[in-house]
Amino acid sequence: QVRLVESGGGLVQSGGSLRLSCATFGFTMSIYGMNWYRQAPGKERELVAGISSSGSSTHYAESVKGRFAISRAKDTVYLQMNNLKPEDTAVYYCNAALQSISFWGQGTQVTVSS
Repeated sequence: QVRLVESGGGLVQSGGSLRLSCATFGFTMSIYGMNWYRQAPGKERELVAGISSSGSSTHYAESVKGRFAISRAKDTVYLQMNNLKPEDTAVYYCNAALQSISFWGQGTQVTVSS
């Protein structure tokens, strides 16, 4: 059974840091591109960061460049978030993508207080 399980979210003050983890089960993560998306209340889901299957290529939304870092190891993908801002408040979702195949986690809440 395919599962993606996010953890590491929580409440943090502006300027603080969090590290999100996404543990994967039931598929070969090494051949999938992995992504982190987020969705704030009343807004559409947006791509925050992505990493290629090999880990050699990464990309970021302009709003998080220089503050967030995506990485992967074995069956887990990470999102290190530094210098967090109130506008980073959202539910963060892990995504695995391979051509037309896409798996999603249940999301983890990140709240940044000012």
